[in-house]
Amino acid sequence: MVSSVFTLMCVLHSTIALTCGALMIFYSKEISVLGHGSETASKLQGTTPHDQLLIDTSDSFSGLLLFTIGFLLLMVAFVKDREFQSFFAKGCVMLHISMAVWRFFFERKLGDLAHEWPRHAVGDIALAISWVFFLVYTWREKYD
Repeated sequence: MVSSVFTLMCVLHSTIALTCGALMIFYSKEISVLGHGSETASKLQGTTPHDQLLIDTSDSFSGLLLFTIGFLLLMVAFVKDREFQSFFAKGCVMLHISMAVWRFFFERKLGDLAHEWPRHAVGDIALAISWVFFLVYTWREKYD
C-alpha cells in the first residue's frame, strides 16, 4: 500500500512540474503575467532587446530544468524500495523547506517581488507537508 501512495504522490508532483516546466518554456511571458500580475511581469521582462533575450533564455532554461525534474519524479515514482522512498521523501521535504527559507531571506528583498513571497513560501510549505504526510503514513504502517 505504501508503494502505491508513493507512486501517486510522485505522479501528482511530476504532473505539476512537467506542466509548469512546459508552460515556462513555451509561454514564459503569459506565465509571468499569471504568476506576478501584468505590471510586475512587464518590469521583469527587461528594457532593452538584449535584456529581454537574456531573460527569455533564462526562463526557458528554468522551464527545461523544471520539466526535467518532473520527468525524473515520474521515473522515481515506480521504485518499490521502501527505504529509498523514505529517503526521497525526506529529501523533498528539505528541498521545499529550503525554497521557503530562500524566499524569506532573499526574494522578499527584491522590490518587484516583495509582496509575492508569502504566497510562494506557503506553496512551498504545502508541498513539503504533503511529503511529511507520506512519511507519517509510512511510519504508521511500519510500526503498527
